[in-house]
Formats: sequence, C-alpha cells, structure tokens
Amino acid sequence: MNEVLSAILNRRSIRAYESRQIDESALEAILEAGLYAPTAHNQQPWHFTVVQNRELLDLINRETSAEMAKSDNEWVRKTGADPNFQVTYNAPTVIFVSGRKDAIAYPVDCSAAMQNMLLAAHSLGIGSVWLGLLRFWLVKPEAAELLRIPEGYEPFYGAAFGYPAGKLPPAPEREKSVISRIV
Repeated sequence: MNEVLSAILNRRSIRAYESRQIDESALEAILEAGLYAPTAHNQQPWHFTVVQNRELLDLINRETSAEMAKSDNEWVRKTGADPNFQVTYNAPTVIFVSGRKDAIAYPVDCSAAMQNMLLAAHSLGIGSVWLGLLRFWLVKPEAAELLRIPEGYEPFYGAAFGYPAGKLPPAPEREKSVISRIV
C-alpha cells in the first residue's frame, strides 16, 4: 500500500503515553509537516506553540477541567469534574495551533496544518490525539497570554504528542453510506 494512504488508514488517536520526551528531530519533522499544509492564497496564517513544560501542561489541565466542570453539557461537566481526567493525557508534548484572524480561511488552514502534523507523527512512530476539549480553556484571554500567542492570532486547537504506551487500538468501522457520486 502507498505510504501516505497507509499513514491515513492506520493512524489512531492515542490517549496513553510513555513519559519520555519525543526526539527533537521528530518534533522538527512534525512542525515542518504543519508548515507544508495547504493554505488559501498561500497565506500560511498559522502559528505553532510547542509546550513541553510539565508545570504549564499541568496548569492547562487544571484550568481546562475547571472550565469543563461549568459546562451545560452533562458529559463535559462530569469529565471536567473527574479528578483523574487530564485533557492532555499526560503527553510530554502539546502543540497548539493559532490562526491569524485577518486571513481568508484561517480555521480551515489551521485544521489542515494540524492534520499534517498528526499524520507526520504517526509516520515517525509517535502517537497523537487532537484535543478538542482544550477549547474550553483556549477561549479565555489568559490562555493566549500564557501560550505567548502573537497579537492578531486566535488559538484554536491543540494536539498531544508522545510515544504510545501500549498497542495501537483497532480502527472503528467507517460509515460508507456518507458518500454520494454524481457521474
């Protein structure tokens, strides 16, 4: 099978990591993959913030859980209130993607960059998971300040990266009825 298709079909969201930090060369390759994502009018409206500081990651976990615990959604509220929940799954590295607000299609461009990084990580034997629940914290003004997000950028997403602790989970079945063809 083609290497790219293999990476797409075999990548899984990993939620348990070894404590060792990912190699610097792997981190550089992951970030470069993000830089090469497709982008509207080649605006490249992203900014990547790499956090490997355990104290800051612990703070982000606490703050995100506190915000989640205030949610109207019962599942989110219960998850945020669980003292064992860590939104970053104790990964040694989290990469945040922020978008330049004056760009044409910054949310889509930043999503493409994140997906490139997730696939690159998998190809290097590094696990990852897109951390959508970080939005509960990222919308707070102090988040951008703590992450040193440049002026004019909005933090959108984060993903955890690290060496998987255990085997990759099997792929869930995919719903094929969502495809239509017009010929």
